Amino acid sequence: MISLTDSQKIGIGLTGFGVFFLFFGMILFFDKALLAIGNILFVVGLAFVIGLERTFRFFFQKHKLKASSFFLGGICVVLIGWPILGVLLEFYGFFLLFRGFFPVVVGFIRRIPVLGYLLNLPFISGVSE
Repeated sequence: MISLTDSQKIGIGLTGFGVFFLFFGMILFFDKALLAIGNILFVVGLAFVIGLERTFRFFFQKHKLKASSFFLGGICVVLIGWPILGVLLEFYGFFLLFRGFFPVVVGFIRRIPVLGYLLNLPFISGVSE
């Protein structure tokens, strides 16, 4: 079992609450207050989980500057008060930041019994590869 420090446990909780608030804010027709709280909790939780220095190194690598600017710019746009545009910018930045990680996630999900069966269906397997 993986041992976590107390700050990493706090970070996992903050990230989880951040994802919850983002999801809940989108369900409630892009409520800007919930989206802003979710964004702040997500980024702070990420910093707690992987550390402040590694968070800065992750977001400000030279080849990830475009993705980071879209993601962090989307957060700023949500905080300013334009939630739909901000969320769209965040999604695009998130996709660019983590596009190298998506095949790993899909490979892991393929090993889960029910979800793996669904991902191996002919019309879905072409999209998920």
